[in-house]
Parts: sequence; C-alpha cells; structure tokens
Amino acid sequence: MNLEEYFKRIGFHSPFSKPDLETLNQVHKHHVMSIPFENLSIHCGEKITMDHELIFNKIVRSNRGGWCCENNLLFAWVLKEMGYNPVTLGSRVYNNTINQFGPIDSHLINKVVIDGTAYIADVSFGVSSQIWHPLELVSGKDQPQSPGVFRLIQEGDLWTLEKTSRKPLVLNEAFTNSPLVDKSPTKKIYGFTLVPRGVDHFLETSHYLQTDPKSLFTNKSICSLQTATGFRALIGWTFSEVTYNNQDGFDVLDMKDISDDDVDKVLKEMFNVLLANKLVPINNKAGYTI
Repeated sequence: MNLEEYFKRIGFHSPFSKPDLETLNQVHKHHVMSIPFENLSIHCGEKITMDHELIFNKIVRSNRGGWCCENNLLFAWVLKEMGYNPVTLGSRVYNNTINQFGPIDSHLINKVVIDGTAYIADVSFGVSSQIWHPLELVSGKDQPQSPGVFRLIQEGDLWTLEKTSRKPLVLNEAFTNSPLVDKSPTKKIYGFTLVPRGVDHFLETSHYLQTDPKSLFTNKSICSLQTATGFRALIGWTFSEVTYNNQDGFDVLDMKDISDDDVDKVLKEMFNVLLANKLVPINNKAGYTI
C-alpha cells in the first residue's frame, strides 16, 4: 500500500507538513469526489473483504469504489500514514420508514482528534447523506455543507447524525413519486457510540450484508459519486444527476431509466468505473432514498 498512489487516485497534489484540520478537510473531500460509494461487487459475483491490501488494490489500483467497510477502512489507513490518530467506530443506520435504528453496527466510520478537538470522518455513505468534510463532534451544532445542514446530537452515550435538506425538484414527472426521492426535510442518518471497534467487529456484518436476501445491498445495486455541484447515482437502472441549489432552496433531481446495454457506459462515463465482471443490476423494493 502506497500513500502516493492513493493521493494520485483522488487527485490530491497539495503538500502537507502536519496532520492538521485543513489537510484532513481537503483529503476527505477529494476522496468523496473521486471514489464512488458502491456495492457492485455483490452483483458481479465478487466477494467483498476487509483485507487492507485487497481493498487498496481494488479501490486505488483498479479504479473501483466500495462501501463503508472498504472506503472508511482504507481512509483510516491513509490517516494513520499521514500522522493522524483515527479511531474506528461502529454505527447503526436509521430506518426512517419504521423510525428506529438498525439492530447491528452496519456502518463503519472514523473519529479523528486534532489539537484536542474530535471530528467524525466518513467518506462512504453516499448520495445526499454524504458529508463532504469531517464534522466536529459537538452536540447540537448546525454544520452547513453543500448537501445540507448536518448536526450531531448527543443523548447519553448515543450520538446521532441528522441532516436538514432542501426541497427536491424532480424534473422528470415520471419520477415525482419515486420511492428513491427523499422528501423528508430533516432526517436521522445513523447513530453511534464512541467505543473503539476493530476489523473483527464488522466481519460478520459484512458477510450478512452481502449475502442475506433481506439485506438492502443484495436487493439494490448502488453506485454514487459526489460532484462539484451535487452527486450522481445509479440505482439498478435508474440514473440520477442531482444538483444542490442553496440559493433557491431546492435541489434539482434529473432522473431517468437506462437500458441494460447502457449500464457499463454510464458507469464508465459518469463514475469512471470499469468492471472486470458482468454486472447484474437490481432494484427490488427496499427502504432506500437518494
């Protein structure tokens, strides 16, 4: 694993002399703008592992993306190599359909302390819930970013990440009532404690998420990438180009369905992803919004 290869992969060319907040912000944003959040391996007949070398080869050398147990694990290694002190945490994703947190730590994130102040770094949640910069670990503080206003709320040992969004403006009327469109002004994203977690904590969960027929990730093929103006997403056969519009108070969603023949082309041109194995797209009914 080579740090310079990673920097080239994310297009980070700035010199850095110390592990400060400015550098962390830059590397975090470069990562989410360059490396997709995706679970395509599941639908290409590939096993997803938590082996550092395999993750590095997949994401950095093979120009792929990954889900949180890949992206955030890789990011933790990067931060350590840069001189930071990341601590891996486990979080439970909030199900806004049934209004409760999931039963397991299905999402991996990192905590970083700089000059006595703690931050949450998360480069792999994807779509409109993706933070572009680390969030200060302080309760109740509004932290505006391009996707919306994020805040962390502490209740006892539990920290909850929530986000207030702008209204969606869907250009294609056929998708106005799509279950992929999130119309909630404020929603919870995930909850976590500050208990450090090792790789072993996520192994069983990783296996479940990529094999169980009830898992979100076996029911939907997902690829999303942040852009300078918003994000792109391919969910099954539905391609979305989302533009954040802070000035007018809404986000523009340009959504369309593509054919099987166009899937590889869209992945290459819109996400810079070239798959080695054949993707079988899927978009079964499941609670998931962009």
